[in-house]
Amino acid sequence: MIRRLALIVAAALGLSGCGFTPLYGEGAGAALSRVAVTTPDDRFGYRLREALEDAFGTDLGVPPAWRLETVVEQARRPIGRRIDDTAARYELTVRMGWTLTPAAGGGPVTGETTAVVTYASADQPVAAIAAQEDAEVRAAAELARETRLDVLAAIAGR
Repeated sequence: MIRRLALIVAAALGLSGCGFTPLYGEGAGAALSRVAVTTPDDRFGYRLREALEDAFGTDLGVPPAWRLETVVEQARRPIGRRIDDTAARYELTVRMGWTLTPAAGGGPVTGETTAVVTYASADQPVAAIAAQEDAEVRAAAELARETRLDVLAAIAGR
């Protein structure tokens, strides 16, 4: 037991001397709440901005230290056919290019994130619209999760 405790203390001291800083500490994790997000002005853009602000924990009460601008491209294709040759399922692919720029000036960091989700096609129009909207919400959430990690790494690298 004492050996294990001594090993943990030695590892902690070794990490503190090597310059290791956790992403979710006071550095990059705290800066993430000061990212202002710009998305396309449409239904999916609204969902994406909402998901990104939730993922970043955006604090609207403080001036932004970073600006994240996004460009979104969507593609939908049928992936299953019924006996009457209508689509049974669809695949929604959303590609998001992003640019992170420091508000104080400096070079931007760019990246791209892709999310692929599928959804079932329904015969009833309202159910089909609801399924497509649910797929958009899931795609926006996936893009936000992946972009959060990329933006954290970019901020930590500065």
